[in-house]
Amino acid sequence: MSEYGPLPDGGRPMARYIRYARAFCALLLAALLANAARVQVVQSREYDGNPANRRATIARYQQPRGNILVDGRPVTGSVDTGEQLRYERSYPDGPLYAPVTGFASQKYGTTFLEHTEDGVLSGTDPLLRPLPLWSDVSRARGRGGDVVTTLNRRAQEAAYRGLAGRKGAVAAVEPATGRILALVTSPSYDPSELSGNSEAVVSAWARLNHDPEKPMLNRAVRQTYPPGSTFKVVTAAAALDAGVVTDLDERTDSPDPYRLPGTTTRLTNEGDGCADASVRDAFEWSCNTVFAKLGVDVGVRDMVATAQAFGFNDTEVRVPFSVAPSTFDPHVDRAQLALSSIGQYNTRATPLQMAMVAAAVADGGVLRPPYLVERTTRHGGAPLSGSGARPGRQVMRPATAARLAELMAGVVEEGTGTNAAIPGVLVGGKTGTAQHGVGNTGVPYAWFVSWAKSEDAPEPQVAVAVVVEDAAADRGEISGGGTAAPIAKEVMRAVLGR
Repeated sequence: MSEYGPLPDGGRPMARYIRYARAFCALLLAALLANAARVQVVQSREYDGNPANRRATIARYQQPRGNILVDGRPVTGSVDTGEQLRYERSYPDGPLYAPVTGFASQKYGTTFLEHTEDGVLSGTDPLLRPLPLWSDVSRARGRGGDVVTTLNRRAQEAAYRGLAGRKGAVAAVEPATGRILALVTSPSYDPSELSGNSEAVVSAWARLNHDPEKPMLNRAVRQTYPPGSTFKVVTAAAALDAGVVTDLDERTDSPDPYRLPGTTTRLTNEGDGCADASVRDAFEWSCNTVFAKLGVDVGVRDMVATAQAFGFNDTEVRVPFSVAPSTFDPHVDRAQLALSSIGQYNTRATPLQMAMVAAAVADGGVLRPPYLVERTTRHGGAPLSGSGARPGRQVMRPATAARLAELMAGVVEEGTGTNAAIPGVLVGGKTGTAQHGVGNTGVPYAWFVSWAKSEDAPEPQVAVAVVVEDAAADRGEISGGGTAAPIAKEVMRAVLGR
């Protein structure tokens, strides 16, 4: 009570106004929190993806990127530019490893291992965050980790040196594991040219994309070629597994020339002596007539089944980046089947696929899925993830694989592949030259697939496929032995330490 008497209504109107103000402030606070939640939670992706928002991009390049390693040594690096997008990618041996690393560009994104392993390399992979909840709130990036590849540095260098700028590719794998030991394409390019965001990068991008030689095309895994006579390894496997061939030295009923079923077209051979030749002689000297007829005798169903067992028509191959599917057409008539069985018509294969074919022969008929990443690690070497190895599958009988290995060894000992012979090493191989284009007017492809085993080794250590787009390849199988086989030989020697 005041000395002047009681307050009007006992002070209740003033208290009511205070309650109204308090409720209004609470409402404003709730609206503010709701709007903050809307912006930060509901619309966060929209704002993050807005081209005007450069915070994520700036944060991405504020620290060095992790490295890709070959034989324990980095084949990538990071350069401090001092600019807003601080670190640019560098590639000390850019053209040599471009088919593996790809590029990491501030302007054009990432490809190949730089793309598939971006989470580890950029530091955003959840495994690199010691406190995931706090990292999500603060959006802090961990230090980029490293990617350890399966590559053999000497094999990679031997393949690149062997191609010597000629258009083509080399793939080498370890038969017992599927580890990719070499992956080379030529001509190549330097990914460092695309790392930044300057006008020079824009100019390099335009130049590389308009180059008719397609230096950014990874011919080892993204280009398919008619495999020519190297596909006869698959045809022989189908014939042996199906029981169409039981004796490698028995003469076959194979006329020369061979008239394709249902047509008047006659198939011939590059050399003489193929009429009714045994499978062994036909394989060593690559008689088209014998293997075309053999494919027809096996039939579409068994030829398709064998090809697909080896990996043809598989659209899911990853190493870990995607591989173009190799193809064997399942919808063919008998004449088309004859051509398909000697690696022509619609039959297409990547060099990696044909290295897998050779590896399956070398590993007793087991095909190991190829892989390129051995493991990923934190910066400093602590492991994050293990090997990319996956279980193999039996694609032909072990006895069939043993007989194919015998046939391939004969090609190198006394057939068309003698240029791949290595003293003190058991080498098996198959040459091939694939004609293509309208009327076979295109530049021929010289092929060689092989495997090698040191005398003191329990099993073959390397399988290789080489393809060279060679204008001089005009003598059938001999050119595959003359052009591609020496490259495969040097790769095998590098793996074996010879």
